[in-house]
Amino acid sequence: MSKPQAVDIEMNGLGNGTPATEPPHEQQQQQQQQKQQEQRHFAGWERNDSNVLLVVATLITALTYQMGTNLPGGYYQDDSGGHQAGDSILRDKHRLRYWLFMAASWAGFGNSMLMTLALLTGVRVESRLIRWPFAVAYSSLVLAFIASQPKTHLLLDILLWVLVLFILWAAISFKRCEVSDRASPGSLKDFVRRLFGR
Repeated sequence: MSKPQAVDIEMNGLGNGTPATEPPHEQQQQQQQQKQQEQRHFAGWERNDSNVLLVVATLITALTYQMGTNLPGGYYQDDSGGHQAGDSILRDKHRLRYWLFMAASWAGFGNSMLMTLALLTGVRVESRLIRWPFAVAYSSLVLAFIASQPKTHLLLDILLWVLVLFILWAAISFKRCEVSDRASPGSLKDFVRRLFGR
């Protein structure tokens, strides 16, 4: 007669006083579900993925670089009339509009580069080092577009830029405060402090 072989039965922690452990893939699924539930609570800026913002920053960088190299109005083609070939027509005809356009282009380029660098070095999405450059770079695109239009008033262009900057900044900051305001309502003063980041 043959000897019976020992059977190894996994009791899954029953009867021996050790807790049951879940397989690794079930733990990963639970962690992913928990992250998704946490993300549902955030309705705004914090929900953005740093990779998406990196793509947006790169697009703004490319666009502002292109605007800085191809000025509206074009360039002179010859060396006559007190100008040289390659000089900007906008600079000679509308000097203030030229400088406003260039300042907007430079501000957009610089802030998008700052945002890209911050994202690549691991700065959190909800940081001011990400939110402020985004608002300035994005609103600078609006200012550059408006400044490139020939029949607008420069003061009105600047006021519209300030308005767009304020709306972007408030939208980013308000969305950041939205969840915490529902969870713990406070005074208007506390809400304004959270809104303005102080």
